[in-house]
Amino acid sequence: MPTSPLFEATTINGLTLSNRFVRSATWEGMATEDGRVTPKLIDTMTALAQGGVGLIVSGHAYVDRIGQASPWQMGIYDDSLIEGLQAMTAAVHNAGGRIVAQLAHAGHFGLEKAIGAPPVVASVFDGLAETPRSELTIGAIDELKAAYVAAARRARAAGFDGIQLHSAHGYLLSQFLSPWFNRRTDAYGGTVDNRVRLHVAIITAIRQAVGGDFPMLVKMNCEDFADGGLTVAESIEAARQMEAAGLDAVELSGGLLTGGKLSPSRPNINKPEKEAYFQEAARAFKQALDVPLILVGGIRSPAVAKRLLEEKSADYFAMSRPLIREPDLVNRWRSGDRSPARCLSDNLCFRPGMTGDGIYCVTEKREKK
Repeated sequence: MPTSPLFEATTINGLTLSNRFVRSATWEGMATEDGRVTPKLIDTMTALAQGGVGLIVSGHAYVDRIGQASPWQMGIYDDSLIEGLQAMTAAVHNAGGRIVAQLAHAGHFGLEKAIGAPPVVASVFDGLAETPRSELTIGAIDELKAAYVAAARRARAAGFDGIQLHSAHGYLLSQFLSPWFNRRTDAYGGTVDNRVRLHVAIITAIRQAVGGDFPMLVKMNCEDFADGGLTVAESIEAARQMEAAGLDAVELSGGLLTGGKLSPSRPNINKPEKEAYFQEAARAFKQALDVPLILVGGIRSPAVAKRLLEEKSADYFAMSRPLIREPDLVNRWRSGDRSPARCLSDNLCFRPGMTGDGIYCVTEKREKK
């Protein structure tokens, strides 16, 4: 069988990847209560590497204690966490994989019972939430930038192959970009230039801290799909400015955790027409940017990925839920079995994570009984 361009080696800022498939970050629910890596989490990452994933993006790791979003979420907020993170990256590398750390802060979606304080937000306004929220001061924004820089240093010290900033789905950096969340009237609110100011500052500071040879990615919304939210045109302009600041690749997603017209994960992706639901926006991004574009959102078959690559709509193809059911999916496709992922997109996989069991494919487990 001829080699597919999906399985050719490529590089992102010097990091060689064996194929164009990416494990998109998800919350695994497998860390300790204070965010430390566990053997179960290491085994999960190792299985992805052994399964042939070209680039693994870790679950969203909170850069500050008040940025925790979910129970049993991995942290990267303190130097004491580096040892466990090192064990995870070493296991991935020993299995032939590549892994970047996703740096995140939940902001509005902070897990209140864990952080012990009102979640912090870009803006406080009527209708944001019934429970109290704390608007970030200029001083707190400076501290937030420092937290991201410190987390990036830890990621490099822990052996990660790069980092990804989580600026999608309504988490804190996404809140700054979104005009629905961001009602500020200072230098961080209003125009797109102001709303992306924090991103540019974080990217610039991280570059100074870790050097130019450490891959830095961002996951961002193409749009919020909410009235008054981020638009494609605004998102492209923000991406341009992040690229100029030193960004190496963009992973494109969309939608908010608040729901609305389109949430980040659609159900029942059971035919090619339902796949790659952000592909139209991806084409616009590809025309505007010079850095590689990673597309997530309903990728289920190599045929669709190959078409998008040939059309120059995207350079890499990210999946989350399919790799929960089939961590060896990429190897299956590489071996010649190009049938679609067996994932039913029913979202049942996240329920056991909320009970401390960690995420897994509930449907597959039922089928095996």
